[in-house]
Amino acid sequence: MTPNARGALLALLAFAVYATHDVFVKILGGIYSPIQLVFFSVLFSFPLATLMMMRDATPGTLLPVHPWWVAARTAATVVTGMTAFYAFSVLPLAQTYAILFASPLLITILAIPVLGEKVRIRRWLAVIVGLIGVLIVLRPGETELGLGHLAAIAAAVCGSFASIVVRKIGNDERPVVILLYPMVANFMVMGSMLWLVYEPMPIEHIGMVAVIALFAWIGGRTIISAYRTGEAVIVAPMQYSQILWAILFGFLFFDESIDVATGLGSAVIIGSGLYIVLREGRSTASANRPVLETRSRTETGTSLRVGFFLKRAQFDKEGE
Repeated sequence: MTPNARGALLALLAFAVYATHDVFVKILGGIYSPIQLVFFSVLFSFPLATLMMMRDATPGTLLPVHPWWVAARTAATVVTGMTAFYAFSVLPLAQTYAILFASPLLITILAIPVLGEKVRIRRWLAVIVGLIGVLIVLRPGETELGLGHLAAIAAAVCGSFASIVVRKIGNDERPVVILLYPMVANFMVMGSMLWLVYEPMPIEHIGMVAVIALFAWIGGRTIISAYRTGEAVIVAPMQYSQILWAILFGFLFFDESIDVATGLGSAVIIGSGLYIVLREGRSTASANRPVLETRSRTETGTSLRVGFFLKRAQFDKEGE
């Protein structure tokens, strides 16, 4: 088996784990507030994060080099966590994924002012087509848009902004800074609001929250192995396999079925996203490769970052 084939298979496995993670989020989201779920997800992630930080040999302090960019990214990540958890709780899985799949389009747009990326006509057309796909999924005027739809859109926008900020400051900041600040912010912000929404959790539900944290960690480690094995242009498109898991899990566990508009809109969004990935894979098409360098799905600040592992692996390799 070629390295690219192994990388693709590992990525498929990673995104299957992520999709299972989202099933647990949706189950618990029908009972508990996203504030409570985010808080306890972060709480269970801290031990794993601590183990990773103990192995970070990069010299420096925990003070950011770019405090305002780190603050902006941290705020965006906190919003992403709460809105993504809420969207998964109230919307069909396939519809939530379809909206979140707009992230490559938004990253392409945000790369212009933040990174100075030059986007030519072909990628602009892909972005426009993809945004049309989002409108097909949302069907404004035909269906009433609820808080769940707005939450999914907010998660896609804020998650894309957080990703593009990492591309801007990632070479200067310690990976542990980029990892730790959103987690601590989520813990503090959600903890300060927890008394408003707290519901006692039986031991089985606490165990499910622990599984959410564990699956996020397993998914992150697996996608790292995928990127270290295969080329990014092969591995990145595997994220769209989550729509297949969403259809299957939605049918099995939530009595959901995908409608024509969601299916058609998803196909349009995925097609435009794939085109952008393939264009960035050409060395002359993009100076920054913002979508290809976004190594995983939308970050919620509740688990370990894929980029943290990649940076640490690169540092360890250079130190050998």
